[in-house]
Amino acid sequence: MLAVVAALVVSGSPARAGYASIVVDAETGEVLHAANSRARLYPASLTKMMTLYMTFEALKEGRLKLNEQLYVSRRAAGMTPTKLHLRAGETISVRNAILGVVTKSANDAAVVLAEALARSEFRFALKMTETARELGMRRTQFRNASGLPNRHQVTTARDMARLADALIDNFPHFYRYFQREAFTYDGHTYHNHNNLLDKYAGTDGIKTGYTSDAGFNLVASVERRGRRLIGVVMGGQSARSRDQHMMTLLDRAFAQVRERRNIEVVGPPSEKPSRSIRLASAEDAADNGASGMGDISQRDVPVPPDGGRPADVRREGRTFAHERGQWAVQVGAYSRAQPARLAAMKAAEQAPTLLTGTDVAVTRIDASSGHIYRARLRGLARPRAMQACRLLEAVDRSCLVIQPGGGVEVAFQANEGG
Repeated sequence: MLAVVAALVVSGSPARAGYASIVVDAETGEVLHAANSRARLYPASLTKMMTLYMTFEALKEGRLKLNEQLYVSRRAAGMTPTKLHLRAGETISVRNAILGVVTKSANDAAVVLAEALARSEFRFALKMTETARELGMRRTQFRNASGLPNRHQVTTARDMARLADALIDNFPHFYRYFQREAFTYDGHTYHNHNNLLDKYAGTDGIKTGYTSDAGFNLVASVERRGRRLIGVVMGGQSARSRDQHMMTLLDRAFAQVRERRNIEVVGPPSEKPSRSIRLASAEDAADNGASGMGDISQRDVPVPPDGGRPADVRREGRTFAHERGQWAVQVGAYSRAQPARLAAMKAAEQAPTLLTGTDVAVTRIDASSGHIYRARLRGLARPRAMQACRLLEAVDRSCLVIQPGGGVEVAFQANEGG
C-alpha cells in the first residue's frame, strides 16, 4: 500500500501528505532503506528539530543558559495549539521551553526560543535555513520555528535524517532531552508524542509532526548493541500506522546491519558506503543543569605506521585545531579505530592526486555510550579538500570537508546532493 502511495510523489513541488522514508546507519552514513527520500514534503513539527538545534548551539556557545528566563511575547502566547498556554508578559526558563517543545511540541515555546535567539521569528527562520545549508540540507526551507503550515516550508526525509544525525553528534548532552517521556509545567503533565520511546527497544528520540497537509511524520533514533540507526517516515496515514511502518523499516535495517557486521569480522569495512550524513563536532559544553547526561570529549588517535591493531593505538591530547590551521576531509565514522584507519587509507588510494601527502588521522569521540572513531585525511587547502570530496562522492564514498578553527570543527558538505 505504501509503495503505491510513494509512487505518486513527485520530486518538484511538495505533495499533500506525500510519502517518503529513509533509514540510515548513523555510524557509517550508509543508507539502508530509501523511498522518495529526496522528495520535498511538509515537515510539520519536525521543524522544531532545527529550532532545538539552534537552541542547543546557543547553549553550547554560552549565548543562552538553561536556567535563563525568557520573555513570552504577545505573538508567542497567541500561537495556535499545540501549546503550553503561556501568557504574554510572563517568563519561562530555557530548560522548560526545550522540554515543552520536545514533549508537547509546544508552538508557543518554540516561538519564545526563536525570539530570544533572533529577536523575531522571521529572522530566526532565515537563520534556520542558513544552518540547514551548513548541515547539507540543500532541499530544506524554513519559514517559522514551529512547523505550523506554510506552503514554502519544505524538507525531505534525507534532510531530516541529516538533521537528526547532527543533533545526536554535535550535542550529545542536550540530545538526551529527546528521551524525556513526560514533562510537568504549571500543574499540567505533558507526555511525549513519540510513542516509540516505550514501544520499540533502544529508541532514544527524536520527534513527531502532524498537519493535515503533511500527514503523520516521525524521525526516530534507535541504538542496539552499539549500533545506531536513524529512521524517517513522512506522510503517514495515522500515528499508529506511521509508528508501525517505522518499526518495520527499522527491523529490516537492523537485520541488514547484523548480517554485514558478521561479514566485517573477516575483512575491512565496505569500500562503497553511501554518502555520509555524519557531521563533525567538538566537545560539548558542560551540562548546565540537564540531568543524567554523560561527559563527552574528543581525542586525536595517532595512526600506527605498521598498521597495528586498535589496541595498539595510544591516546594523546587534542591537537587537530592547533597544528597547521588547514582543512581536512572526513571519510567515515566507525566503532573501532582500525576500520577507520583502513577507510582513510582507501580514500587516499581513490583520490591519489589530491590526497597524496596528507596525514591519516583517526579522531576518537568519547561519549557515555561508547567510542566513535572518525577517519580523516588532513593537511589540505580548502579548494583541494572540496575537490577531493567531490571526487570521492562521485564513487559513492562518504566525505565531509572539515575546517579546524578556534577549537571548534565546522563541517561543510562538499557536494550536497539534496
